[in-house]
Amino acid sequence: MYPIQFAVIGSGWRALFYWRIACAYPAYFQMTAMLCRTEEKAARMREEYGIPAVTSELECQAGKPDFVVVAVNKLSICQVSMHWLKKGYPVLCETPAALELSDLQRLWRMRMEEGGKLQVAEQYFCYPTFQAGIRAVQMGYLGDPYMIDLSAVHDYHSASLIRRYLGVGMEMMTVFGKKYTYPVEETDSRYGAIRDGRVSMRDRVRLTFEFSGGKTAFYDFDGIQYHSHIRSRHIRVMGQCGELDDWTIRYVDREHVPHAGQMMVERTQDGTGIRQISFQGQMLYENPFELLGEKVLLPQDETAIASMMLGMRRYIEEGVEVYPLAEALQDAYVRILMEEALGSGQAVRSEPQIWN
Repeated sequence: MYPIQFAVIGSGWRALFYWRIACAYPAYFQMTAMLCRTEEKAARMREEYGIPAVTSELECQAGKPDFVVVAVNKLSICQVSMHWLKKGYPVLCETPAALELSDLQRLWRMRMEEGGKLQVAEQYFCYPTFQAGIRAVQMGYLGDPYMIDLSAVHDYHSASLIRRYLGVGMEMMTVFGKKYTYPVEETDSRYGAIRDGRVSMRDRVRLTFEFSGGKTAFYDFDGIQYHSHIRSRHIRVMGQCGELDDWTIRYVDREHVPHAGQMMVERTQDGTGIRQISFQGQMLYENPFELLGEKVLLPQDETAIASMMLGMRRYIEEGVEVYPLAEALQDAYVRILMEEALGSGQAVRSEPQIWN
């Protein structure tokens, strides 16, 4: 099977993930172009990484990509995605699909009325660790899950994981919460370790989600958790029959005998990639690229994005979605509700949307 070809619109930190994936798995992916805003940036991409960087849409289209990745800033994602959809290209856009409810509705109408092929790169449910946890819950160790305490990812990403772990789908919800500000010493960043003792004031957000079916989610997050050696990330899910607490699963069996154990993670020799995750002999996650016979396994973030990209061929050819667009739009809508709740200090209730 020939590699699926794609172009990337944007040249920031996130865009480089797609280049690393294409370099790691050339049998499956080929980046035909990276569209940069300036020749200076394009030249740097070519010189530092060997990326086929260009500065015009005509040059970008000349490579005849099978789909386009939109990896621009959040304020521009929606408009740029619609621009390329109108050109007739399938689009895989970075998160969130849009920041305003009216734009989310426009994207849905473009898909339903004009046949636009749009997928959103909400990758966290494809993370090996999260995918394994979701699978454990789906296998019934906890019974029907009714509560999640999530301190691992921010707003729209958390909405995706909350819905998946609890199985609440598009249920209506009430959201309320508060923002706090605290000092914390910086120890890490996207670009490496920080050792100069700098301290920043960081917002800690706490939110409660009450779903119409009776389930509850507690969200507690500070963006520094993504890059810090002194701030950890956690997830806990509870049901009548058990609890998932990070890597630990506690549950009662059919004879009502309690058990506890750790999910077992098999990593690559260098420790960067995850091959598989299991619990008491039950497979919870298998790396799709190892199943394809690939020797190189990437870190979780790249693996999750690459897993979504694998599904783009089937989406383009058969219409089978990698991540249902309705779910991606709901994630972005929940982010809007979260911002409203924090801004008003009042409980905010969701309303049915056209994608529900």
